[in-house]
Amino acid sequence: MSISDTQRRPLVVGIGGTTRAASSTERALGFALRGAEQAGARTRLFGGTFLHSLPHYAPEGGTLTDEQNELIEAVRAADAVIIATPGYHGGVSGLVKNALDTLEELRADSRPYLDGRAVGCIVTAYGWQAAGSVLTSLRSIVHALRGWPTPFGAGINTLETRFESAQHCSDSKVVDQLATVGQQAAQFALAFNSQHFATSAPVASAANEVRSEKRLSLAV
Repeated sequence: MSISDTQRRPLVVGIGGTTRAASSTERALGFALRGAEQAGARTRLFGGTFLHSLPHYAPEGGTLTDEQNELIEAVRAADAVIIATPGYHGGVSGLVKNALDTLEELRADSRPYLDGRAVGCIVTAYGWQAAGSVLTSLRSIVHALRGWPTPFGAGINTLETRFESAQHCSDSKVVDQLATVGQQAAQFALAFNSQHFATSAPVASAANEVRSEKRLSLAV
């Protein structure tokens, strides 16, 4: 599936990181987003610094901050999402969970929450046990938000793998795994958009024919 098969380049939004600048989690997310770009997508990153600026989500509050609205509107426009979280005490970090809770504001949309979107899942943890259990938990959260977890999810043991910079990882296999997450998210978006266009075009054509018939009948 190439970009010429769709009407526009899909948008993949990345959400993840920690309160620590240049965290392994955010750098891993960057590798995945570059994989999505290689597959033909546009990308946008909401990293740890941004997530830290979000207030605790309070559904009864009524008033949203500019940062909350920025995240909500980006996900609303997204064709796919990639979420990256550290494994904290066997679960998703509060920072990332708060961002996902904020997406409750999408509940009344025609595509509520993450409906119709592929969602890549990435977990970084200091050991394999947390990496595996938190990845399972993150997939469950995505299901609850009506998203489609990509077939491949990346669990990264930072005891063995180092992200020396935003562009360099000590393990080439991990780089390939993260690229796969991004590519699958983008490829799903391309295929979904192409299918949506193919199915909606006949409907639009039929509607145009009905309107033409009405104009002719009025003219007669």
